[in-house]
Order: sequence, then structure tokens, then C-alpha cells
Amino acid sequence: MQGPHPYYRPEVSKLVACEDPLCEALHLSTTGRHDCEQQQQQCDYEIQYADTGSSLGVLVADAFSLRLANTSLVRPSLAFGCGYDQQFGNPNSPSPTDGVLGLGNGKTGVVSQLKEQGITRNVMGHCLSRKGGGFLFFGDDLVPYSKVTWAPMSRSAFRSHYSPGPATLYFGTRPLGVKQMEVVIDSGSSYTYFGYQPYQALVSALKAELSKKPLKEAVDDPSLPLCWRGRKPFKSPLDLRKYFTTLILNFVNGRRALLEMPPENYLIISKYGNACLGILNGTEVGLNELNIIGDISMQDLMVVYDNEKEQIGWIRAACDRLPRAGTSPL
Repeated sequence: MQGPHPYYRPEVSKLVACEDPLCEALHLSTTGRHDCEQQQQQCDYEIQYADTGSSLGVLVADAFSLRLANTSLVRPSLAFGCGYDQQFGNPNSPSPTDGVLGLGNGKTGVVSQLKEQGITRNVMGHCLSRKGGGFLFFGDDLVPYSKVTWAPMSRSAFRSHYSPGPATLYFGTRPLGVKQMEVVIDSGSSYTYFGYQPYQALVSALKAELSKKPLKEAVDDPSLPLCWRGRKPFKSPLDLRKYFTTLILNFVNGRRALLEMPPENYLIISKYGNACLGILNGTEVGLNELNIIGDISMQDLMVVYDNEKEQIGWIRAACDRLPRAGTSPL
């Protein structure tokens, strides 16, 4: 699928060889085995993402331009995947992008490479603005550690994903009575996905609450599986607060590690002016009981992945502007 910009076409000299230690680390982390059939063979890969999307391509190494907190410019050579076949896991995905930048915690991750070259700590984060745009940062210069809500990274269930561990789902202050949810955070997923049980419990709670309010289900709106129509079209996601309840995930491994999702962090306004649920049924796309926190639920939230202290944090932020001190975005 064609992205909005011309294809990146690396020179042959940029290809990472199969014998390279980074290629071995990539293969072992994705397939569990590493075989190079011939000398100087290129490093092919196939990656499966949390939302069932995938990328097929070859590992290359090229220079990145990064502006540091002290305003100096560095151009490290970083290995990354040059994909030639991208598959989206969700048919409702937005318009095509130029690619997916993998920021996992393995040896081949961009942040791990920056740490290895002595450029930054093995910490990264992102801040996605509801107004569009946002910023991505490497290192910890932007992180207000004392103000961030932290939860330990869970390494047991989903080693290849960033997970704050199991959580209890609340509808406002009321627990929805489902078993603890195994949750991963995936900025590559546009929407949030719940397993069958929490999804059904959430839909039931929403329908019961909205039956007392002047909203009707918009069955003729194809934007997403579940939409509601008001007396007049909704203009702003903030208008939804008077009708919908805040959701809360309480991560049991953290010290009061609560992730609040106000209505604008789990609903979108369709082109018809309806409110549509941006939390989808993960079992319908093959996720089984895996629960994914996607971009919709991370808007105006700075999310920090501290691989050195093995913790994930979040804090409400104005993501449409970069804080004064710290590393600049890519």
C-alpha cells in the first residue's frame, strides 16, 4: 500500500548482512532461530505486531539526524527495518502511513542502539495530541519522574510487548466485575482493543447508561461497529463528557497506578457527527484475550518507557507543544 511520501530506496551498501549480530538478535527475538544459508546474505525479517498487523522486509543501517537537549546535532548510524509488504490488522485503520518505527526493548530497538552508542539512556516516550501531531523523544530529559504514574513492566506474559501487567476495569467508580485484564501498550494501534469479556461488559454498561440519556444507537453509521446519535451532531470530543463516563484501568502491580480514559480517549466523532466507540472487540481480529491500549486512549498523555528501571509511566500533558527542556522530536 502506497504511503503519502516517496519510497525509501536504500543503497546496497546499507543492507545489514545476515551474519551481523543485530540480525541474529532480530531473528532470535522474532522466530527463535537464526540461519544464514549463504555468505553475505541480507537480513530478511517478518514482524507481527500486537494488533495483528505485520511487516515483511529487510534490515538496513543508515544515518539518522537527531537534535539533543543541548541543541547539538548527532547523526548515528542505526539499523531499522525497510519493509516492502505492510499489512494492517484492522480494516478501520486510517489512511496509509510511510511505515512503522519499531521501538521495542530488544537489542535491535532504536533506543537500545542509541544507548549502546552512548547517546541517550534506554528511555523513550511519546505524546500524541488530540489536535493532531505530537512528539517522540529518546532519553529521559523530558521526563518529570516525580509527577509520573509508574507501573512495573511485566515481562512474563508478553515479552515482546510493553505491558504494565494485569489491570482491573472500572466504569467510573464501579468495577465491571470481569477478571483482571492482561494489558499491553501499543502506539502502533490506532484503536484500543478489549478481549471478549471486558468488551461485552463495557458495551452493556454503556448501553444501560445511555438508555437514560437523549442518545440513540446509530446503526446506519459504518464508521465503527458501535455509534450513537445525539439530538444534533457532535462537534468536539469534549462534548461527549456530559453523556459518557470515564473508564479507569487500575494496574495491580503499581502503587495506585490508575490510567484514566475520559470519553474523548475512547470515543471518536464520525463524519456524520455521531459518537463512535473506539474500543473494539479484539477477539474479532484474532487477539483472543489480549487487551491493547492504542493511540486513541493515549491522546494528550505523555507515555514513558523506561527500559533501564523496567517501568512504564504516564502523565496528562499538552502534547501539541514540546516542553522547554529536553530532547527534540524526530
